[in-house]
Amino acid sequence: MKRNRYIIVGVLLLFGIAIWQSGGGAGLIQLQSVFQTEEPMPTEVGAKAGMLAPSFQLNGMEEGTYEVGGKREKPLMLNFWASWCEPCKMEAPTLNHISAAYKDELDIYGINVTKYDNEKDAAEFVDTFHVNFPILMDTDGAIYDLYKGMAFPTNVLIDENGVIQEVILGILSEEELENKIKDLLK
Repeated sequence: MKRNRYIIVGVLLLFGIAIWQSGGGAGLIQLQSVFQTEEPMPTEVGAKAGMLAPSFQLNGMEEGTYEVGGKREKPLMLNFWASWCEPCKMEAPTLNHISAAYKDELDIYGINVTKYDNEKDAAEFVDTFHVNFPILMDTDGAIYDLYKGMAFPTNVLIDENGVIQEVILGILSEEELENKIKDLLK
């Protein structure tokens, strides 16, 4: 029994020496990276950074149904807003710019919290500000509540793995928001 252990240790030692000599140590480092795993995915769902984004499905203002939750092809920004919200009006041109500039790398879903607004005013807002990304209608405020909304606007940055990277309450300058988007896309 002891002899088998010595043989195994000897084989592993020879294997390590062979790798070390063939790559000057680089081969061993590569071998170590095979056994290392990425940071584990979170298992908890919640409306804060580091957690999986709560899943939902909402109808769009124009047409179609949109789903959030789980892995995606590209990161996502959720923008909770209301038509009467002055900071939302100030932010609309910035969101249009970011939507156009990053259309191949980022999805933006504007979520009108219709529970605190109305569809007519929301449609006028979209027309007035020429919103160029999908608008989803949270008619009963359930999604806003699910994401623990406390202010308008609220922006939620979600990576392609479905993990919330940041929740932004209120408005940021265009430069600040774009820098956060760039960090999300890294």
